[in-house]
Amino acid sequence: MVERSIELDLPDETASSILGEDLAAMLRPGDVLALHGDLGMGKTTLARAIIRGLHGEPDLEVPSPTFTLLQAYEARFPIHHFDLYRLAAADEFEELGFDEAVRDGVALIEWPERAEERLPGDAVAVVLSELGAGRRAHITGPADFMARLDRSLAIRGFLDRSGYRGATRAYLVGDASARAYETISLEQAAPVILMNAPRPPSGPPVRDGKPYAQIAHISESVVPFVAIARALRDKGFCAPEVYASDFERGLLLIENLGSEGILDADGEPIGERYLASAELLAGIHRHEWQPQIEATPGIVHTIPPFDRDALSIESELLVDWYLPHIAGRPATDAERAAFSRAWAAVFDTLDRCEKSIVLRDVHSPNIIWRKDRSGSDRIGIIDFQDAMIGPSAYDVASLAMDARVTIPAELENAIVEAYVAARQAQGGFDRRAFEAAYAITAAQRNTKILGIFVRLDVRDGKPGYLKHLPRIRSYVARAITHPALRPVRDLYAELGIL
Repeated sequence: MVERSIELDLPDETASSILGEDLAAMLRPGDVLALHGDLGMGKTTLARAIIRGLHGEPDLEVPSPTFTLLQAYEARFPIHHFDLYRLAAADEFEELGFDEAVRDGVALIEWPERAEERLPGDAVAVVLSELGAGRRAHITGPADFMARLDRSLAIRGFLDRSGYRGATRAYLVGDASARAYETISLEQAAPVILMNAPRPPSGPPVRDGKPYAQIAHISESVVPFVAIARALRDKGFCAPEVYASDFERGLLLIENLGSEGILDADGEPIGERYLASAELLAGIHRHEWQPQIEATPGIVHTIPPFDRDALSIESELLVDWYLPHIAGRPATDAERAAFSRAWAAVFDTLDRCEKSIVLRDVHSPNIIWRKDRSGSDRIGIIDFQDAMIGPSAYDVASLAMDARVTIPAELENAIVEAYVAARQAQGGFDRRAFEAAYAITAAQRNTKILGIFVRLDVRDGKPGYLKHLPRIRSYVARAITHPALRPVRDLYAELGIL
């Protein structure tokens, strides 16, 4: 196992607490931190800061487990804080339930030497020693852990350079990609959002020597987000202002638009807010969108087209992942050829539809409801870095067939009607062409999502997305009833897709 070490100077207790917060931001289930040091070296102080950071509660009561030997906490994953100072014999360590503790969570262990050889080989050693009036932390761990720590410390440096020295970091949310978000708080300042978007690996070539992300036009940097946010704001729409950026590292500090969404407390859709979002899309599609957008002086982003290659490779995720999932075998060459023919015929119709900016993921996780605002400013939009120029109907389908919450057919129809009414009021709107494009893009998007959710389980170890499959299948079934989708409808019936 390849290991690496770093040393960090901690001049005071505040610096120790900040290090604990930075460690909390990068920990994952299965991580074990062995905290070494003499009495009074700050092991409990560091553990307390890590636990508070994982909880997102800076004032959380964190007692020392000196007498209990173990203190457990429930945060976004379980935390087990061990203090082995009073351990009578190393054999007793196993009786504390260590194996279960690290199965789904993290373990922080003070006096780990009392466990002798019973710690896992990939445990991270954090050795605290005296350095003047402060402490020094010598951290040694596996390459993967240290790479995560490097990133977390780089984020702290970015915050310091951006005017947020000493700010509190709190995990906000992650998504199906490598992106993650944190709330950054500083006394006497409004909280802001950190976007942590490391450049993803290119992936293997899948067609014509190109990886999937390149063909599907998935953004590989934060430049598109900055550019699209600027373009939306310039046209009067509510997208986050970007306060600071590090394009090389994939870090942004952006405006916090709020935390209220378009779902109620039970996670059910609020119809009024979905209809208002549909009207917002109509306003967006009223504008002309130039593909060349300046993100910052000297850096121009070109919005890619939602072309035939991108549409096709997204759709093919169904035969790559979902069909094997339900059939228990890989798709045959004949099935793949039939799939390509059916969708090619459908895409011929889509080629003739109205084009606009496609934000790509206009659904409940990415829509902020700002009840104290009016007009289009009531609705904040986030997560648009993968925007393309393509069928304007696509985002309407993304909203009306929300992948994360069940939209009843009645509400779907109301959302579509709200959009159509707003577009017809603008004049020059071809409803019949829109309805065909809506059905096609709804079928294409949900076909793609069936494949993605299975891929997230099989390839990425994220089974939680499988619970959405019944909803997505029902959306596909709704969409393919349109006459424009007959080739796909016949094929899906033959393959037993639904």
